[in-house]
Amino acid sequence: MIRERHLNILLLAGFLAVPLYALAVDEPFTITLATRAAILALAAVGLNIALGWGGLVSFGHAAFFGIGGYSMGILAFHAQNYMPLDLGFAVLEGTKSMPVIWLVATLTSALAALAIGALSLRTSGVYFIMITLAFAQMFYYFAISWSRYGGEDGISIYVRNEFPGLNTLAPIQFFGLCFAALLLALWLNARLVASPFGLALNAARQVPVRVQTVGLDPTRLKLVAFVISGAITGLAGALFADLNRFVSPSMFSWHLSGELIVLIILGGVGRLMGPVIGAILFVALDHILGGWTTHWHIALGAILLGVVLFARGGVIGLLCGPKGQA
Repeated sequence: MIRERHLNILLLAGFLAVPLYALAVDEPFTITLATRAAILALAAVGLNIALGWGGLVSFGHAAFFGIGGYSMGILAFHAQNYMPLDLGFAVLEGTKSMPVIWLVATLTSALAALAIGALSLRTSGVYFIMITLAFAQMFYYFAISWSRYGGEDGISIYVRNEFPGLNTLAPIQFFGLCFAALLLALWLNARLVASPFGLALNAARQVPVRVQTVGLDPTRLKLVAFVISGAITGLAGALFADLNRFVSPSMFSWHLSGELIVLIILGGVGRLMGPVIGAILFVALDHILGGWTTHWHIALGAILLGVVLFARGGVIGLLCGPKGQA
């Protein structure tokens, strides 16, 4: 694993070098692309906890991404319009404070993941995939019909939210926030995998019957992983909404769930930096090939096919070999 650890450090250093170089040559759009990659990587890191370590193929993680985005959009909408948020049992003021918004986005996404996971984990295999997809579609159609917050048109936020001591409208400073969140998620992921919980979760993924024989509940282990996964993806949704200063029902779309799975497969399922390198490749292909043709997803499909057939461990596996190799 020493070789993979060194590669991880090089990847993070190279990722950080791109926006710093863009800042030096005054290319703010490149910084924005790097920020988008960092946010998508953060969302995929969250999904990788459920998919890579828990074996849960969730096709509905866009639900948590969208919940995080709408948490940001609703709070910022009420703050910019000076309208209190009437919940029926309480009246809350909106806010433009990023730390508060992140806390709300993370908690609401975690609660949603708890409810969805508790129901979805009563099934397995293709049924689990379909029920998570069904929940995401329910949120999607609800958002479309939610006329109070723009319905199909979504919510526009005039000014990016605030973080103490920073100018979040400066692209490099907002990238720094997103990159720091990504590093924190990667650190949490690494700690979870190395912890007794991570070892038990890995065992529950591979041989759940043996886990039961030692007195552990595989379903409960997977539910905890699903909740942590949903919370991280919800945080990414709030950051993505802040990046675009716009929230729409498309954040709940099943296409987004599929893209997150593609990112993980490209980089390497169950590899720490797999989601990061997958997100970098995805954004790079979108920017480079998307400038040539609107059908650039054909090339992405061909690359994905090659990875599945010839590099089952993704790019990380291709460079470092199977898990456990030095």
